[in-house]
Amino acid sequence: MDAGMCSVCGEESFGTGSDHIREKDGIWAVLAWLSILAYKNKDNLGGDKLVTVEDIVLQHWATYGRHYYTRYDYENVDAEAAKELMANLVKMQSSLSDVNKSIKEIQPTVADVVSADEFEYKDPVDGSVSKHQGIRYLFGDGSRLVFRLSGTGSVGATIRIYIEQYEKDSSKTGRASSDALSPLVDVALKFS
Repeated sequence: MDAGMCSVCGEESFGTGSDHIREKDGIWAVLAWLSILAYKNKDNLGGDKLVTVEDIVLQHWATYGRHYYTRYDYENVDAEAAKELMANLVKMQSSLSDVNKSIKEIQPTVADVVSADEFEYKDPVDGSVSKHQGIRYLFGDGSRLVFRLSGTGSVGATIRIYIEQYEKDSSKTGRASSDALSPLVDVALKFS
C-alpha cells in the first residue's frame, strides 16, 4: 500500500484495497460488483428480469472456463512432524517419474506432474525475496497442488494444502468444487 499500488485479490481471502486505506475488508469488491451489475442492467429498468451476479459468473465460465479451488488446513500439527512432511515433499520432487507413477496408482485420471519446485515470493515493491513459501506440484493440464507450512513455533504448525484445477469445457463448469477436485484431493492427501 505504501508504494501507491492497488491491490486486487492480493491475499487468499480476496481482500482488496488501494493506497489510501490498509484494510482489506471487501468493500472494494462489493463496490466493483455493484458497478458491474449497474452496467449490465442499465438498459433494463422496465421490469424485465435483472442480470444477477450468478448470471454474470455463469456467462464468464461459459466464455473463459472455470478455475476450481479448495484449501485444506491442518492446525496444531507437531512442528517436527510438519517439517518432516515438507522435507519429504521436497525429496519427492527429485524424481517426477516416481511421483507420476504414484499418482497413477492413486488416481489414473490425474494428469502427469510436469514440474515441481519450492515457491518463493518476490515483492514487486521492494524486491525482497521470501523463500520457502510452499512446495508446488504443477500438472500438465494446468492443475496444481501447493503444500504450505506456517506457524512453525514450538507449540504447533499449520499445514495448508491448496488444490487448483482449470476446466475449459463449459459443460463441466457447473460441477461442485468437491466433485471436480476429488481426484486431485485424493493425490494431495496421499502425498501428505
